[in-house]
Formats: sequence, structure tokens, C-alpha cells
Amino acid sequence: MATMAATANKRRCRGRQGGAPRASRVWLWSACLALGHAPSSHAIDWRFEPTLTTAATYTDNANQSATDPDNALILSGTPGFTLRSEGSRRVQASLHYGATAVMRFGDDESDDLYHNLNAVGKAELVEDFLFVDGTARVSQELISLLGSPADAEVNDANRATVGAYSISPYVQKRLGTWAYAQARYTKSGAMFENDVAADSNSNAFKASLSSGTRFDDLSWSLDYSIRETDYRDSADTTFERTSATLGYALSRKFRVFGTVGEDSNEYLSATDTDGSFYRVGFGWAPTRRTSFEASAGESYFGPTFGLSASHRTRDTRWDLRYSEDVSDISRMVTDYSNLQAVNASCPAGTVLPETPNLLDLINARCDLDLFFGSSLANNVFIAKQLTAGVSWDVGLRTTMSVRLSDLTREFQTTTQGEDRVQSVSGLVNYRLSPRTSANGGLSFIRNSLDSTATGGAAREDDIMSFDLGLNHRFTEQFNGALTYRHIERDSNAASADYEENRITASVTMRF
Repeated sequence: MATMAATANKRRCRGRQGGAPRASRVWLWSACLALGHAPSSHAIDWRFEPTLTTAATYTDNANQSATDPDNALILSGTPGFTLRSEGSRRVQASLHYGATAVMRFGDDESDDLYHNLNAVGKAELVEDFLFVDGTARVSQELISLLGSPADAEVNDANRATVGAYSISPYVQKRLGTWAYAQARYTKSGAMFENDVAADSNSNAFKASLSSGTRFDDLSWSLDYSIRETDYRDSADTTFERTSATLGYALSRKFRVFGTVGEDSNEYLSATDTDGSFYRVGFGWAPTRRTSFEASAGESYFGPTFGLSASHRTRDTRWDLRYSEDVSDISRMVTDYSNLQAVNASCPAGTVLPETPNLLDLINARCDLDLFFGSSLANNVFIAKQLTAGVSWDVGLRTTMSVRLSDLTREFQTTTQGEDRVQSVSGLVNYRLSPRTSANGGLSFIRNSLDSTATGGAAREDDIMSFDLGLNHRFTEQFNGALTYRHIERDSNAASADYEENRITASVTMRF
């Protein structure tokens, strides 16, 4: 591990046009641009930490087959590094990169190399006025709900490398005590391996003007947004929205609000793509640890509902969220504003803030699993998403959590139909000693696709998995883990059922 100090007049960014993923190069140059414009008197410390992870996996069904399972031994090595800023309020950045080399031995011998990148950065270029955010991601994502759900290292037949980036400068300003103004521009893009979906480039602009501190019980805001996406060899899309919101606090604990607006969208659809909308709702916060908000309304695609709630006690943390809105693939791969939609798998014993942001997850080396659904096509859909969870501390040694999610996507063309993914999972971690912990997990996922989405008969798959693991920290820089996993899929499609047993031993070294 190395720590480097830099001041603005010493910062230099060099790069080469080699084999680095395009998304990572865009983010790095964006970060360099942001840091190069930071105030000259502001010092930044950088921590660079190289890592090396090696793993050996044995599976009795590497191809997830119902009739002809293949035994396989899979060896992998992942050299990588983490680079993050420290000690700076005005510049915060973290980048974690790894290149995984895989060798498979068995009935189907093969080898592969995968790149993985998670990066996020934000900088305050002009104090309390000009800011810039940037993100980048390279990962191997699920192509279809109908294929193998295995990780790419085990079986990459249903995985594709996806790269995404965004760079977003914005300004915000308090207009005395009357109002608060913000304007943001975002440039983003997504790239897909082997043309499994159309590459896209998006330009988005948002502006808002909201009530300032002079308004006590009354609150208001005016909002405008537009997002245009150009797809390679496919129809482009435009999402434009104008709205006004008015709220009033009936008491210190209870408030009401209403929103009216207009959608002016353009995309290939079997129904109308624009029209007026409204929603009304209320918020209730009986204590500092409890909050609840609910809303209902009407949009051009039908009735809409929203719900969010959170509650904390000394040992537990509860959250609930439900939303309905129009979206598409390019937005899902580049927009991390709703981390409730991202499944973050963090190392055992990881301690995160109560409401972690993307920077917190990357610093903790959490694996971020995005859901793309039945295909990686440039589909426009109405997303109806419910997420909920609870985590609690049981004594000094045990932590437990339960999470559930339910995502329905109603595609807006007559040929794409509807899919739904429902999941529930439970995790438990027990600290055997200061250096050793045991963990277990149980999850259930139901994938449902109608006949239009499958192009044939409706499909329903139930996937159950059980994990049991042991983690040991030999030294501060050397960790080891042993994990067993059992997976079953029960499907109404012929020859789609399978069982798999997998055991993995891994070690991670930090330098």
C-alpha cells in the first residue's frame, strides 16, 4: 500500500491508447480534467493499494445442464488495484480495477480474460457553486433470464462484458433565503460485447428551482429534465419532463404535497408516449429514526404509486421502497442514483454507513450486480420495483439481514411482452474470533416471462441457492476464504431443471 500526496500545481495525467476498456479511459480523463481545475491551494492525498486474488473452484455441473452435467476445475487469478483519495472534503474519488484470468479443466477446457472496473469521483471545483461527478463500470452481466445464471468464471455462455460511463458537471446556488437553484448536464454511454445490445450515447440536462429557508411550512419546486439517447443501428429515444411541486407542513411530523407536469417523450411504442401527469401524497416522520412517504397519481401509461419508509432502532435498520416510472437499458447501466436497484454483495464483516452511496460500496470492494432482464436490447419499459430489507445485530458477534425485491418490466412494444423477477435472501455472519468468521446465506429467485417475451410458451423458473463459508484473516494483508454453494433450478420448460454443487477456495493479498 502506498500513499501519495499531490497539490494542484503538481497534478499531471498521462495515458496511452492501449488495451484499457473505453469506459475506464473516459472516466480517467474526466477525473484528470476535474482535478486539474481544482483550487491550487487544495492538497489531495492518494492511497494506492495493489491486490492479488487467486481462487480454485470445483463444480459438478459447470454447464448447468439437466441431462449432461460437466465436472470442472476452474482456476483464476485476479491482479488489481484500488486508488482512492483521502483527507479531502472537496475531492473524493475511488477506483477499483481487476483483470481476471480463468482456466477451466474438464470436459470443456477453455481459458478467458475478464476486465472489471468500478470507479466513482466527485469534485468541488468552485466552492459552493461548481461541481463535477463521474462514474465508470466494466463488468460481465447476465444476457438472458432463460439461460445459465452462473458467474462468468464458471460459465460465460450467458454473460457479456458491459462498459458504461458518465461525466456530469453541475452548478448549484442559494439565491438568498428565497430559493435554491441547480443545473446539471450529464454525458453518458454504454458499450456491449459482441453486439448483444446496441451501443448508446446519451446527453441529459436537468434544472430545478426550489424554495429556500424563508419558507417555513410551505415548500415548492419547479423542475425540468430532458434526456436524448442515440443508439447504434437502432431507433433513438427522447425523454422530456416538466413539473411543479407544492407542499405544506401541517405539523412538525406530517406534511402533504402534490405534483403536476407534462411528459414529452419519443420512442418506438405501441401506446402513447407523452401526456400530462399528477401525483399527490403525504409524508410522516414521527421521530428522527422513522420516516414514511406515500403517493398516488396518474401518468400517460396509467396509474402510478410510490412508497418509501425507513426505521432505525439501536440494533436494527429497516427500509422499504416502491416506484413506477418509464426507463430503458441505457439508463439502467449508467444511472446509480437509485442504489436500491443495485444488489451489492460485500465482503464478510463489511461495515457500511446506514445509507451507503456508490463511493462507500466501491471503497468496501462490494460487487455490484445490476439487473438487465430478459435481454440486453435497447428496450423501453415501464419499471415497477419494490425493494425492502432489514438488518440487525444479534449480540456482539452476529449480524443478520433479510432482503426482498420485486421488479416487473412492461415493455412498450407489441413484440417484447413482460418479465418479472422476484427474490428474497437471508444472510448471517458470525464472528468466531477476531480473525475468523463464518457466514451463511439462503436465497430464492423466481423469473417469470410471458409468451410474448419468450417467443413461445410462458416461462417460470425458480432458482434456490444455499451458501456456507469460512473467512480467516491470517495477517492484515493476507485473507483466505472457503465457500460451498448449492444451486437448484426448477422450471416449467423441458430440460431446464438442474442442480449444481460448487466449492471455492480463495486467498487475497494486499501489498
